[in-house]
Order: sequence, then C-alpha cells, then structure tokens
Amino acid sequence: MTKLSVNINKIATLRNSRGGSQPNVVQVAIDCEKFGAEGITVHPRPDERHIRYQDVNDLKAIVTTEFNIEGNPTEKKFVALVLANRPTQVTLVPDALNAVTSNAGWDTIKHKELLKDLVASFKSVGCRVSIFVDPIEAMVEGAVETGTDRIELYTESYAHDYFKNREAAIKDYISAAKVADQVGLGINAGHDLSLENLRYFKQNIPNLLEVSIGHALICDALYLGLENTIQLYLRELE
Repeated sequence: MTKLSVNINKIATLRNSRGGSQPNVVQVAIDCEKFGAEGITVHPRPDERHIRYQDVNDLKAIVTTEFNIEGNPTEKKFVALVLANRPTQVTLVPDALNAVTSNAGWDTIKHKELLKDLVASFKSVGCRVSIFVDPIEAMVEGAVETGTDRIELYTESYAHDYFKNREAAIKDYISAAKVADQVGLGINAGHDLSLENLRYFKQNIPNLLEVSIGHALICDALYLGLENTIQLYLRELE
C-alpha cells in the first residue's frame, strides 16, 4: 500500500494571515490522522511564512503516524531542527530562499559529498532520509551513492502535462522508478498530485511507498470537507 502523508503547510499559511492560532495546526494534524492520513508532512522555511519552527516542536509531540520534515539542509537552523526532533523521515529539498514553492530536484552528482554528509548525520539519529529528485535516471543513480534510503520524485511536470498526454507525462517517472528499484531505493512522490492525476501515477509506479500532498488536498477540503477529502485520496491509492 502507498501511504498518504498530508502536508499541512497551507493550514499554517491561513493561520499566519491573521495571526493568533486559528486554524490550529496541531489540531488539524490530529484530525488528519483521525480521518485516515498515514503521515503528516511539514516544510518549514527560513522566513517561517507558513510552518513555524515552533510548530515542528509542537507537532513532534502529538503525531502518532509518520512525521516527515521537508526542507533545505544547507540551512543550519533546519538541520538543527531535524536533529532535535528526530522525525520518522527527513526529505531533503534544494529550494531557494525566495522560492514560492519547491521547483527542482537535487543534482545528486554535483552535490554528492554534501548529501552524503547530511544523510549520514540524519541517519545517525534514526531518521529515514529521502532526497527530492527530478525523474532523471542519472539523478537516481547519483542518489544511491549518497546513502539515502529513498528518493522523492518531483511530480510537477507530470501534473502539468497529465491532461495533454498522460502516457508521455508518466514516461520519465516509470524509467526513474525502475532505476530506483534496481539500486534498492524506496520511492516517494510529491508536488501537484491531485484527485485527478493520483490514481494513474500510482498504477504506473507500483512500488510507490508514499505520496506527500498538501495544496490540492487542502483546496479540495474547502469544498468537500477534510475527512471526506482524505478518504477520497486514500481511495485513489488503493
């Protein structure tokens, strides 16, 4: 079964727009788990424009499923946060300081030594490590040399091209997933996956271990309700 990890960054964005504590990030995480989510994902950024560093500490105390912290490990504050909280999984994402959202995977060849050191550091405190990569075979092959446990396939291009030609859109992901299998890497995926495109992705990447979904899921929840939305996403992964 492919696990669904709900990214709750957008809940924090809404809270921060007015200050205070509503909606309550911790309560939403508790509810997501109660409604069937198999993991909670957060992506704290240095400017704390959505998830705050204190949110991570608060969530660590209550998350009972898998806790996944995403972020750029070149930021010392992020590394310290992960090492202090020891989540189930840390996902290494090379997002720029001014990026609206993640927009590229790692060059695992160019940054191999940096990633090797970071992976070793996180694994030493019991974290599973996943590296965010584009669906490029060479980047998957490079990832295995870092010692990472998994890769997370960056799925924006798949989502963007899905309605144009879904067979073409998935092609590079199938190739990358085959390489990951051959070199013994687990496979996660995330970015712009939705109720419209998730099932087809799952069907074509049969060894998919986990998807992390935030923006689309929270948007759907505005119309469908959070509990119903989570159940609908789980159904797409069956």
